[in-house]
Amino acid sequence: MQDLFATLSANAALFYGSTLVLGLLVGSFLNVVIHRLPKMLQADWQQQCAVLLEQEPPKQAILTLSKPNSTCPSCGHAIKPWENIPIISYLCLRGKCSQCKTPISIRYPLIEAVSGLLCLLVAYKFGANYTTLACLGFTWALIALTMIDADTQLLPDNITLPLLWAGLIANYFGLLTTLESALWGAVAGYLSLWSVYWLFKLITGKEGMGYGDFKLLAALGAWLGWQMLPIVILLSSVVGAIIGIIMMLIKGRDRNIPIPFGPYLAIAGWVALIWGHTISQAWLMP
Repeated sequence: MQDLFATLSANAALFYGSTLVLGLLVGSFLNVVIHRLPKMLQADWQQQCAVLLEQEPPKQAILTLSKPNSTCPSCGHAIKPWENIPIISYLCLRGKCSQCKTPISIRYPLIEAVSGLLCLLVAYKFGANYTTLACLGFTWALIALTMIDADTQLLPDNITLPLLWAGLIANYFGLLTTLESALWGAVAGYLSLWSVYWLFKLITGKEGMGYGDFKLLAALGAWLGWQMLPIVILLSSVVGAIIGIIMMLIKGRDRNIPIPFGPYLAIAGWVALIWGHTISQAWLMP
């Protein structure tokens, strides 16, 4: 592996090119995760509820991240491999199904592009090493969580909990911070939002956020360390306020409709990964 890192370090075009291609390919897979994982969880919950209520479990088609093959939701046309090349296929098809010509959502190539660009920034920040490999996984998990929460107001344990443990394991090797800082970052991340949740509930009688937000901030603390948590919380509040105001101005969104906080935490966490120390130094400057 060290020989591979040395080769990539010596050839910037190969390093950044391969990182971009990898980011685009994983971005294509993330579209599948974002679309299917909530449906898979819902089907599993229905099965569990049926068992608890001693009812006949509902019959459902098999749905996993690999089966069935992707199809057009309008006509059922099976997506061919050459129709699933990140961004390029969308452009060649002019954003339409090759069979029924139904428009394909622009979000699919956008997620692929975002994945590729964020991976390039990670590679530029950390270079060819194990830290970059770990941070690529961190980035992909945050993209998936952002979109799933935006769609369903759900932050699946299937992603947040492995992300938390991965952060602790990565920092056992000191990739981003010390293990001690990572451990207390996870604890402080969870307890800080947990405390806010219960304080808000005691005062208003309402739930201001979900438990998934606690776990996500705990995961961010495990990756970035407890020292970075104030910056993450500040950035997430700023990002949330800006996006919330824009949405209300553009769409006239009802203020009583809940807005998921997970995407803002994820965005803030990734920004802190790349520019956290710069922001911290600027913040502490007299």
